[in-house]
Amino acid sequence: MIHALDALLDRTILPGYTRAGYHLRKICWAGEDPAPGALRGRTALVTGAGSGIGAAMATRLAALGAVTVLAVRDLGRGERTRHQIRTAVPGADIRLVRCDVAEPDSIDACADALSAEFRTLDILVHNAGVLPVERAENSRGHELTLATHVLGPLRLTDRLVPLLGGSGDARIVFVASGGMYAQPLPIQDPEYRRGEYHGATAYARSKRIQVAVTPLLDQRLADHGVSVHAMHPGWVRTPGLTASLPRFSSALRPALRTAGQGADTAVWLTATTPAPMSGHFWHDRHIRPEHYLPRTRYSEEHLLSIWQYCRGAAGMRAA
Repeated sequence: MIHALDALLDRTILPGYTRAGYHLRKICWAGEDPAPGALRGRTALVTGAGSGIGAAMATRLAALGAVTVLAVRDLGRGERTRHQIRTAVPGADIRLVRCDVAEPDSIDACADALSAEFRTLDILVHNAGVLPVERAENSRGHELTLATHVLGPLRLTDRLVPLLGGSGDARIVFVASGGMYAQPLPIQDPEYRRGEYHGATAYARSKRIQVAVTPLLDQRLADHGVSVHAMHPGWVRTPGLTASLPRFSSALRPALRTAGQGADTAVWLTATTPAPMSGHFWHDRHIRPEHYLPRTRYSEEHLLSIWQYCRGAAGMRAA
């Protein structure tokens, strides 16, 4: 009965992605929360940690004992968030590093700074996101949502493999979106150069790519003792959602999840024991299907094609 209700919530979307779905599922999680201090002695990096879900994740990770690094574009905002987390979690060890995940040079500088400060990295949460109104590119000519959600995270992961490999149980989490269910892999046009540009479509397309390449990155890093997961947080009330989709945010305002509720599964994936199955797509602590519409399915050939494109565009080193 419980599993049937969970599946119904997932497929009907509206109740499942809202705070109602979170509370209904939480009833089944009694006794499954990570133990107090579960991350003591471990180091976590969260991108886009200056506000919203990223800040909520960082707060929860710090509360579980992790040395928590906030990777942000705006150091001023990051400093304010660090102060807020230290207020909420007295004694928390919160570090700050600048990282614009859309820009390769910034990523490399971030990785160098982390390598100089830490010997290992146990948790890497790829949370930074963007939803542009008009098509934009990074300094290397890559469409901004692709650069932010796919190319940047792949490059940052690649540069941090030595630190991640030193953990013995490193966990990477991509914060994706349920919006990807409506989009197929953009095999012929990953940079969204054709047709009329829509920011929400670009966002969902890049999130589809995130989820699609998760098992391939997981396979690539398995020999390093690194596991890779993707998850979506449901519909969460954040400053980014309000600014990017004001009508959607206003219409669903009473039903939207809090940032803490949206952060739950990502934190659980990093802190629960035994380690959850890697290479999968999660929502509310359960593995979810990656497709509900036949038109979004793709062949192995197409998946490998987009993987090779993204690896090259990200500047990943040879395996």
